[in-house]
Amino acid sequence: CLLAKRSGKKIICGDTGAIKNGIKKDVANFVFTKIEPFAQYGFNKSHAAAYALIAYQTAYLKTYFKEDFIAATMTTELTNTSKLREFVEELKRLKVEIIRPSLNDCYAEFKAIDGKIYYGLGAIKNVGFEAISNIIKERQRNGNFQSLINFIERVDIKDVNKLQLEGLTKAGVFDEFEKDRNKIFESIPKILQKIKNINEDKNNNQTNLFGNSDVQETAFEFQKASPWTQKELLTHEFKSLGFYISNHPLNEYEEIFNHLNIISFKNFYQNNLTESLVAGTIMSIQEKKSSKGMPYAIIKFSDKEGEFELFLFSEILVANRDKLKESESFILTLQKDKTLDEGVKKRINVRKILSLDQVINKPYSQVTIELKKNFNIDEVKNILSSDGETKINLVITDENKKASYSLRNNRKFDINILKALKAKKYVAKITV
Repeated sequence: CLLAKRSGKKIICGDTGAIKNGIKKDVANFVFTKIEPFAQYGFNKSHAAAYALIAYQTAYLKTYFKEDFIAATMTTELTNTSKLREFVEELKRLKVEIIRPSLNDCYAEFKAIDGKIYYGLGAIKNVGFEAISNIIKERQRNGNFQSLINFIERVDIKDVNKLQLEGLTKAGVFDEFEKDRNKIFESIPKILQKIKNINEDKNNNQTNLFGNSDVQETAFEFQKASPWTQKELLTHEFKSLGFYISNHPLNEYEEIFNHLNIISFKNFYQNNLTESLVAGTIMSIQEKKSSKGMPYAIIKFSDKEGEFELFLFSEILVANRDKLKESESFILTLQKDKTLDEGVKKRINVRKILSLDQVINKPYSQVTIELKKNFNIDEVKNILSSDGETKINLVITDENKKASYSLRNNRKFDINILKALKAKKYVAKITV
């Protein structure tokens, strides 16, 4: 039924009756009774009818076989990261679990297994479909890779290079063997050399004296490196996949967002507020010019609840162009135009944009910390030991009584100190 042929005044689309049996009658009758009359108006109408039929069929597949349908569609878009990002957002909306990139669990293409979609490793930037397919074939022939050293021993040097290993590492493919991605990343030159040596030994029919994999794993020394911070890890993941899959960079700031009344875009759009602060991470930037030659940008942001698109007009765009980069996070002051008609889409204007670091790391003028009666004053003193610019007030609650104190000297107070205090069970509330 994917192709329609014009025959006299009828459109032949295969066995429509067989399809009717598997769908709702009202929908089937609408689709199939409307096709024939279009033919008499010429090719363009019959062409439209064929597209209508395809649209119905794909909707049917997405409704009843959504995992298989979306996995197959994602496989056709392996190199289009913006499309893949849209599919991942759709999977979240449909509550379909997507398995993160894994060397032992995933395949070169996207696959639907038991209601879950396994990420296609061929979609990772710089990896290459053929190369990763050969690695997966090795896994299927000789069993799962037991460790990173086992991977090094078994992979063909023709299927890996520096860029491919970097892409796999950034995407978290080796996380099941080693959680410290930077440790692997910095060791990639040594890994490639090891693979090359093993391949040469195999080609020369030589046996390594230390052929036991456990001995080799002990002998292999990773390059010393500091673990990536959460922000660095997610930035590299974004560069490799084109979006975030293991976590979102805004999640670690949830506590401070609550204190600063920073809400999600979805919450702002649906409530009655006309202005609010919204956090967002840039996913893509598309800069254009108006008919008058003025620059503007269409920026796609994301937060933990999904993606949203905003226009940034010339004045704000020019003032912030240097810092507007993909994977960077910002706090946006948004204003909503009033509308009397509920059916009209609300227009959202960006009034101000600040980098997340500017907001998070700015000195607070005053902070009030409320403590329960079982507080540990030595722990509080240690956390607030550094001098700074913030006036600290302590409120101690004991049954129905409250005692308030102010520290004589101003102290340092930032997100790390906020997290450290919030982790203490005796801290009832922090007001910034």
